[in-house]
Amino acid sequence: MNHRKEELNEAKVAIMSLLSKCEKSLPNLKKNFSQQTLLERRIKALRIALNLIEKAQLESTNN
Repeated sequence: MNHRKEELNEAKVAIMSLLSKCEKSLPNLKKNFSQQTLLERRIKALRIALNLIEKAQLESTNN
């Protein structure tokens, strides 16, 4: 898939913001294990998405 640089930048900013919010709320869920697990999985997925966006940005600058 080809995405414009602007779209990748906007997606990266949105994911970084969401990731930050999730990471900040994680310590508050220590008593609720199911919500904690769900949030940990979301954080992992967001990190993967962020990594893929950064990879796509590098590829687009190299082309």
